[in-house]
Amino acid sequence: MVEAAIDIFFKEILQLQNNRIWRINQNSFTGTPLLKILDLSNNSLSSLAPGAFQKLRYLQELDLSSNSIIRLPESFGNSTGNITLLSVKHNKLQKMERVLLESLPNLKVVLFKDNPWQCNCNVFGLKLWLESFLYRGGISDGIICSTPGIRKGKDLLKVPYELFGACPLRTAHVHLASIHHHSFEHRSSQKHAHHSEHGEYGRSNCEPKPKPRPVSLRHAIATVVITGVICGIVCLMMLAAAVYGCAYAAITAKYHREHLAPVKQRGTPEEKEPFDGSLA
Repeated sequence: MVEAAIDIFFKEILQLQNNRIWRINQNSFTGTPLLKILDLSNNSLSSLAPGAFQKLRYLQELDLSSNSIIRLPESFGNSTGNITLLSVKHNKLQKMERVLLESLPNLKVVLFKDNPWQCNCNVFGLKLWLESFLYRGGISDGIICSTPGIRKGKDLLKVPYELFGACPLRTAHVHLASIHHHSFEHRSSQKHAHHSEHGEYGRSNCEPKPKPRPVSLRHAIATVVITGVICGIVCLMMLAAAVYGCAYAAITAKYHREHLAPVKQRGTPEEKEPFDGSLA
């Protein structure tokens, strides 16, 4: 038994995959502090205790794939900072805190595949971390959105930041904001009453100005197109007028050449009478 205990203590690789493990206690690995590779894939884990791996300071590879894990504790990497490979694929993760991943500074490979990721405001930090991780040369299989429906099947990295929006404030924050808002309104009303004695200048300068309406790209394009059409019509009308003027001038000149020139050459009857009389 002593030899077995010694072997376990100095064990560096522990493969526990394909079992029915459903829980990892805080002290589950105190007897194997030198573990470097731990495989817990294909079990029935749904959650992990905050200090489940706290004694594994030399752990380099951790495989948690093919379980039913819903979330990982934020303190997950507090004592496992040497992990270089983390696999959480084929679980039920909907989000992952950025602070958790930042507590794993030596991470080189992370596998996220086949989780029901919610690509809403809560995944914003994960998107930022993943972009930075890949930029530093890290390897990942990416995150494919499951919800909401408009982003289902899309790569998280290809979803623009502006589509996420801001997360709604929590109840306590909303209550605090409401208190500040009412306090501000009270101060503003007092200030307004004080300055109203001096005429229009009494209006509070702290009143929020209406935000300018954002320019619609569709309306801008439509305006450009309509303007172009109108300019084209005007140009065609000017061209038609020029052609008509040239044609009219040509016809008038031809008429003068054909009808007026012979008359001037023959002269009028009154001009010929003295000539005829002289012959008589």
